[in-house]
Amino acid sequence: MRYMIGANTLEENRFKTISDFKWCIERGGEVEFCVGERVFGVFPKLRRAPEAPMQILICEKFVEDQQATELWYSTADESLEYRIDGIRLRDIITEVEVTDRTI
Repeated sequence: MRYMIGANTLEENRFKTISDFKWCIERGGEVEFCVGERVFGVFPKLRRAPEAPMQILICEKFVEDQQATELWYSTADESLEYRIDGIRLRDIITEVEVTDRTI
């Protein structure tokens, strides 16, 4: 028997609480969200270099100099300090449009 897994709605993807975001990231969930017309990605469980510890990368996607928007964090709580136009992610994560989310 075949099963089709449908895509989540924007409401299902939305983070209802900060704890919901932290839980997702701590378990390796990747997130893509929009702030206005800009798209950002959160990528946990990455290493900057082979010998480096696992970290969380946040960056703006689909821009010419993506590396200039990258910041690396050790914890999900720290990643909430990422700033978009001077506003901390912690202050907007429950309001942004989450377009893709694993976990």
